[in-house]
Amino acid sequence: MATGTEPPIQRGGVRTGTRAAIGAAHLRTDRWWLAPAGTAAGLLAFIVYSTWRAFANTDYYAAPYVSPFYSPCLAENCAPMRDGPNLEIIGSWWGLSPALIILVFPLGFRLTCYYYRKAYYRGFWASPPACAVAEPHKKYSGETRFPLILQNLHRYFFYAALLVAVILTYDTVLTFRDEHYAWGHMGLGSLVFLVNVALIWAYTLSCHSCRHIVGGRLKHFSKHPVRYRLWGWVGRLNARHMQLAWASLVSVGLADFYVYLLASGAFDDPRLF
Repeated sequence: MATGTEPPIQRGGVRTGTRAAIGAAHLRTDRWWLAPAGTAAGLLAFIVYSTWRAFANTDYYAAPYVSPFYSPCLAENCAPMRDGPNLEIIGSWWGLSPALIILVFPLGFRLTCYYYRKAYYRGFWASPPACAVAEPHKKYSGETRFPLILQNLHRYFFYAALLVAVILTYDTVLTFRDEHYAWGHMGLGSLVFLVNVALIWAYTLSCHSCRHIVGGRLKHFSKHPVRYRLWGWVGRLNARHMQLAWASLVSVGLADFYVYLLASGAFDDPRLF
């Protein structure tokens, strides 16, 4: 029963006239803001670093290592890479960094990723900032309008991400050469690239689109035992999709930074054998 002393109903977001008249913005007493703040800080750090490296157009090749940000190098202004993925299919009219040509594909895959959507929706847009904490926006249209409707392209970016993973695997194989391109070499950079490509594959295959492609649209798993096994394996990876998303984000940044240090002359690649 109304007494006339209730606090005014807060409007905006999900707090509307049909909801209970609770004066507090939420009833959580823990530091719920740490998770979205940490997510925003981590993603912002990677955005700043990757933007700098993408536009730098320098120090991305130190034989036999090529930065994953610049591979495959498709423009004529790429650094010469003997036996490397230097395709040069784009003519001399391209005067910007060659990284800007290729990064659109892994970037599109990550931007439309189901986990990353949750991460940056909460971290940057507070939509919603946390469980049981109402978002400040008055309207919600979901992903039905531009530009968020482009999130539906995720399944297509997945195929591009598969191709990128194959190319990075090829790059990793090439790291088992010395500076004279003779096989039988293994440096610290080889291990860096091995860890990175393993995490890239794990993150890519743990994608929800991959899980649907492998086992979706099947009425009877018993009639498709191979696809069922693959679906189960991808499902186990999918359960770690968040961890793999962050681990692969860090590893690809570290792989690029390692190449940058070698190319800029900060130190020489330690040879393991």
